[in-house]
Amino acid sequence: MQNDIAALTLDLGGVRVTRVEEASDPILRPAEIFPDSTPEIIQANLDWLSPRFYDAESDRLVITIQSFLLQSGGLNILVDTCVGDCKQRLRPDFDNKRWQWLDRLAAAGVQPQDVHFAVSTHLHVDHVGWHTQRVGDEWKRTFPNARYLFTHPEWEYWRNNEGHPALVRTGDYIGDSVWPLFHAGQADLVAMDHEIAPGIALVPLPGHTPGHVGVSVSGSHREVLLTADLFHHPLQCCYPHWNTRFCLDPEHSRATRLRMMAHLAETGLLVLPAHFPAPTAGVLRKLTPGEDAVHPDHVYRFDFR
Repeated sequence: MQNDIAALTLDLGGVRVTRVEEASDPILRPAEIFPDSTPEIIQANLDWLSPRFYDAESDRLVITIQSFLLQSGGLNILVDTCVGDCKQRLRPDFDNKRWQWLDRLAAAGVQPQDVHFAVSTHLHVDHVGWHTQRVGDEWKRTFPNARYLFTHPEWEYWRNNEGHPALVRTGDYIGDSVWPLFHAGQADLVAMDHEIAPGIALVPLPGHTPGHVGVSVSGSHREVLLTADLFHHPLQCCYPHWNTRFCLDPEHSRATRLRMMAHLAETGLLVLPAHFPAPTAGVLRKLTPGEDAVHPDHVYRFDFR
């Protein structure tokens, strides 16, 4: 699956979107990520959760970690860069791993020197790892010719919170994956609605983090929204009021998610969530009362395309 690039590419008409997957594994226990989750709710949803979205043996949800390569008008734009190789992380699933992610990027026809922009939807550990790689005893930029884009509020928050619990819990990914870009003069701070290229623009989705954004991508015959961490798992489509434990402003995050999910269901816009497994792309559909007799508490359904 990971090497079948053709199966992972969307042609929007003059714009190509390619998934570059790092991993898709059972990582987080439901209650570890969703405070509102209970064993009873998971049990009631096993008919569709297991095994694709949930590993019952380990009691862990399957979380996909991936980047999106946007190609338009001769530009190669990477949205998020996963966990990265050889980085010391407190979570065993991430610690000193070797993912072969660069090989998958190469299979899509792009080498590190070919990347023009590396966009961070937000500064969490699983979205910035390949910004840098180990060269000798130093962390150097992976994409030597790229401008690295961060939103103003996102960078201001993290640069002023270097002792943040997320960094203590995970390992100092800001130190090894973000600061080197500023030191090298390759980082640019942009507005939350910044247009990267014609038809490719950031979309404010604050709450999960202060400067959290999605990316709108429009081609000549189709549009898609990369929703980043607006939702982490298909469970949140069923239970849209669920926040994650990683949402820095839970109430704001919930309000943004509920507003955007209503919009996505109304418009039928194709979406690419950051952590949904292949094929990742899909459409959010609101269920009518009584439509799902097995799961009457479900609000939306994510129809993979």
